[in-house]
Amino acid sequence: MSKPTAIQQFLQSIQEATQRIISYVLSAGARIFGPSDDNYPKTGVQPFEGDPDDEKRF
Repeated sequence: MSKPTAIQQFLQSIQEATQRIISYVLSAGARIFGPSDDNYPKTGVQPFEGDPDDEKRF
């Protein structure tokens, strides 16, 4: 086998960089549209138990 030339190495590095970028974008999309990984307790709707303030503050 022959040694890879500079042009072949350059093209291979472009291909690897493209694959890394695509993998990065796809993993972000999978995280956004994948199932939720939140571990919050399911408490439901909490009723308001206080009195509203009579004074309006701006």
